[in-house]
Order: sequence, then structure tokens, then C-alpha cells
Amino acid sequence: MIDKRLLKLNFKTFTSAIADLALPRVCVVCGQGLMPEERHICLECLADLPLTRFSGMSHNPMADLYNARIEADFYQYATALFYYSATSPYRKITQALKYHRDFGAGRMFARMLGEELKASGQYADVDLVVPVPLHWTRRLRRGYNQAEIIAREVASALGARMDSRALRRVRRTATQVRLTGKDRAANLAGAFRAAGSPALAGAHHVLLIDDVFTTGATLAACYDALRQQISPEKRISIATLGFVQNG
Repeated sequence: MIDKRLLKLNFKTFTSAIADLALPRVCVVCGQGLMPEERHICLECLADLPLTRFSGMSHNPMADLYNARIEADFYQYATALFYYSATSPYRKITQALKYHRDFGAGRMFARMLGEELKASGQYADVDLVVPVPLHWTRRLRRGYNQAEIIAREVASALGARMDSRALRRVRRTATQVRLTGKDRAANLAGAFRAAGSPALAGAHHVLLIDDVFTTGATLAACYDALRQQISPEKRISIATLGFVQNG
């Protein structure tokens, strides 16, 4: 007797293949057509995804850069899903979410990040996830905040609360793309403010979320703002999809 689950799987694969004839799906990394069982990324690109595996390390290059920028009473945790490079096709993962509204791919990779965090004991006690906010004018123009989409999936994986109002961007800043590390910090000075929310006041381990860690200036500025509402003995960790190794 044929297992009904196999029949269901075959039907799903069949319908996916039919849908691909009308609207072909392509790999977010290499652009090649996807097989019916593949989602957003082909198996070959997925196998070569340059994972950082930072979530299993209390000390790593990203955490070292983050801690060098903040004045913390103890070492804070930091992790990213994969290494990001301007010359690597894997940069398209975050670009697809940020610039091309590919929410499906963004959520899938955010879930991958969330599952890594869940498997790591360092993030098991995270009780509040906070996305890096956009200024309201930029949010209005774009229509969404990519960090919030990532944060929602990570919070779900961790069983934690996600609060997109715990942190506000009170000053619109110039784009960070062409600025040096020192200029980025100056550009972001006073740009964020923590809200006096009950969730933030009651949190014991806050996880800040952004799409890419470049120099750490943005996340450090968010850390400084949150620290105004969170006592020094409470941890403020960070997590992103991409990490620029030489940022």
C-alpha cells in the first residue's frame, strides 16, 4: 500500500513544476532555474553557502568588532549566518530582500539563522528580539523594514517576543555605503532612541537584528540607545544574515 504522504509529496512536486512553466522560479544566488523541490536557492548554491558558524563561538571576529565599538561591562555575543562580500554572488541574498521585495527568500534565510541561534546555548535565553529601525521617511518610501522581517522569523524560532517599537530612528542619516568606519559612527551619533516599553524594561537578554554587519557602527549606535533603558548586567547580543569579513 502506497504511503499517503508520498502521494501528497508527489502532487506538491507536480503542481510546483506546472507553476514553474507559467512563472519560472530561479535561484536567488546563481539565477538558474529551480527544480520543483528547491526553494529560493538551488541545492548546489546551498551546499556552498559560506556559513560563518559563529553562533557556536562565544568569541569570533564579528563579536570582537562589535565589542571593540561598545563600552560593555562584559563580552557581548554576535553572530551572522554567512560571509558577505561585494564580489560574491551570495550578496544577492540580502539584496533580494532589501531592494527587490523577495520576502519569501528573506524569511527562509532568516529561519535558517533562527534555527542556528536556537541550537546554540548562548542565545537560548533571548527573550526579546529588536530589529534595527528605519527612519519613518525611508520606511514609508520602501514600504517595509527588512530587519523587521528577519527579526520576526528569528523571534519565532527562539520562542521570544519581537518588538519593532522598542527602538526608534529619530534622525535620518546619510547612506553609509561610502563612509569609513569613523565617519559611519559620526553619521549615526544620536540617530536612535529607545522607547520606554514594558517589554524592553523586563527583558533579560535582548537580540538586535540587522541584515548585514559591515563595520558594526549601526548596531553599536543601537546598543548605546538600548543601554539607556537596560541595566549593565543584562546582555544585548546581535545577529545578522551577512557578515562583511573585511568591513
